[in-house]
Amino acid sequence: MGAEQAIGIFDSGIGGLTVVKQLIRFLPQEDLIYFGDTARLPYGTKSEKLIRQYAMEDAAFLLQYGIKMLVVGCNSASATALDLLQDKLSIPVTGVIEPGVTAAVNISQKKRIGVIGTTATISSKAYDKKIFASDKKIEVFGQPCPILVPLVEEGWLDENITRLTIQKYLEPLLEEDIDVIILGCTHFPVIKNLIQDVVGNTVTLIDSGEETAKRVRETLLNLDILNEKPNKGNLKVYVSDIPGKFSEIGTRFLGKPVVNAERVDFEKYLIEQGVEIFPNKMSVSG
Repeated sequence: MGAEQAIGIFDSGIGGLTVVKQLIRFLPQEDLIYFGDTARLPYGTKSEKLIRQYAMEDAAFLLQYGIKMLVVGCNSASATALDLLQDKLSIPVTGVIEPGVTAAVNISQKKRIGVIGTTATISSKAYDKKIFASDKKIEVFGQPCPILVPLVEEGWLDENITRLTIQKYLEPLLEEDIDVIILGCTHFPVIKNLIQDVVGNTVTLIDSGEETAKRVRETLLNLDILNEKPNKGNLKVYVSDIPGKFSEIGTRFLGKPVVNAERVDFEKYLIEQGVEIFPNKMSVSG
C-alpha cells in the first residue's frame, strides 16, 4: 500500500455520497473512487447471504483500481458483511456503523441513545448490538423513518411536510429522554439541520459519515499511508445504473456537482471475472 493510492467507497446507491462528502472534508488530498450499485438497490431488503455476496462483488470492483483502504458506505452492508470483508481483504476496511456508535457512546451522559434509519437497518438491530458491546448499561431506542428517504431524494429539504414527518417519527424518541441520536441512514445528514431544529439543542446528532471519515484518517495516519500531496484529490464516481435525477440527487448528497459519473456494465464485469474475482472463490458465508 502506498500513500498515493486511492480510497474506495461503495454503497447500494447514491446515499453513500454523504460519506464521500465527509471524506473530502477531512481528507482533501486523498483520491476517492466511489461505486454505487444502483442497479441492485436497496440492499436492506435482501437476504444476509445476498448482501454479503454483493458486498464482496462491490469490493472486487474497487480493488481493481489498487485502492489502499475500503469504506463500506452502506448501513446494510456494514451490518451484514463488514466481518467478511475484513477477513478476506488484505487492506483496511471500515463501515459506517461502528464509528458512529463509538462517538455516541462517548458523548451520551444519560446512557439513552436513539437511532434513526430505514426499517431494515432498525430491524437488524445492528446499532443496538454494537452499542451494547461497548456499554451494556446504555439503553437504545430505535426508530425507523422510511418516508424521510424519498423526501430527501425529492429535494424537499426544508418543506413543512418534511418537518412534520420528522416530528412524527422522533416524538417517541424524545419522550424517552435521550440525549444522543445516531443518524443511521446516509440520506439523513442532508437534513441534519432540520432534524436538529426539531429535536432541539439538548440532543446531539451523530453523523456516521463524519465519524467514519475521522476513523479513516486515523487509520491512514497509523499505517503511515496518509496522502500529503499539496494539491486536492480527485473523485471518480461509478454506478451500475443511472437512475432518474442521478445528477440532481447526487449533487444534493455530495454538496457539489457530481461530474463525469460513469455507468459500468457491472453484470458483464462479474461474468467476465467469474471465479477469479477472489482466489479460491471465497465463501460468502464467512
